[in-house]
Amino acid sequence: MSDAPGATAGGSEHARVLDDAQRNAVAVPQLPAGMSLAQAYAVQHELIALRVARGERVVGTKLGFTSKAKMAQMGVSEIIVGQLTDATRIEAGGVALARFIHPRIEPEVAFRLARDVDPDDPDADVATAVDAIAPALEIIDSRYRDFRFDLPSVVADNTSAAAFVVGDWVGLDGDVRTMADYDVELLVDGTVAERGSTADILGHPAAALHELTVMAARYGFSLTAGQVILAGAATAAAPFAAGRAEARVHGLGSVTVRGI
Repeated sequence: MSDAPGATAGGSEHARVLDDAQRNAVAVPQLPAGMSLAQAYAVQHELIALRVARGERVVGTKLGFTSKAKMAQMGVSEIIVGQLTDATRIEAGGVALARFIHPRIEPEVAFRLARDVDPDDPDADVATAVDAIAPALEIIDSRYRDFRFDLPSVVADNTSAAAFVVGDWVGLDGDVRTMADYDVELLVDGTVAERGSTADILGHPAAALHELTVMAARYGFSLTAGQVILAGAATAAAPFAAGRAEARVHGLGSVTVRGI
């Protein structure tokens, strides 16, 4: 992991600010300009370390900005990686909106790792280690005021990760790279709010998984058996408010969550 991030000047302070913002659901200003991506990922790791020290457990990773629609919506042009903890996984039912600042929701495709992947192995590829796929929803919630940020700021903020829910797992019959192109819909209270396709995720979700392998080696992410990987949204995000949101991945299934 030659470019894996380490501690950076001010990093711990930035991590504490973002951690407090998430815990108290209070927005904060963007981080100071001039931070590199390596420094931003170092802050993210420090942020997750604070949560792990409180008893949370890392259960997966997520990719952001893997669709042109999402890149255009947020005004960025580079894929980013964040981390999922067990405290952000919603098993069923609803989630309290009071825990968020200005939440949005987006439909995802989730993958499950069947075995550990060593990103430093030149022959490694996350796509070859996946044994199941599922529809998913991710709630994103930037801790920055007005949901505005530059690329290093959103990376430091764990890519706006806030909560996620995964539907029923479907075993893959063969290599994930041969999976079909699925139509994707995001419904809010029964009305379609966004439409897309798994092909909108870098042309194919397997490409996103390959990029995760590269990013894991560069920035120090662990990829272990049983982890969940969110490959990125197939559509732009919609506001998440009181009511019912549903992701439909045609040919795969659906999953719902209710804001309460």
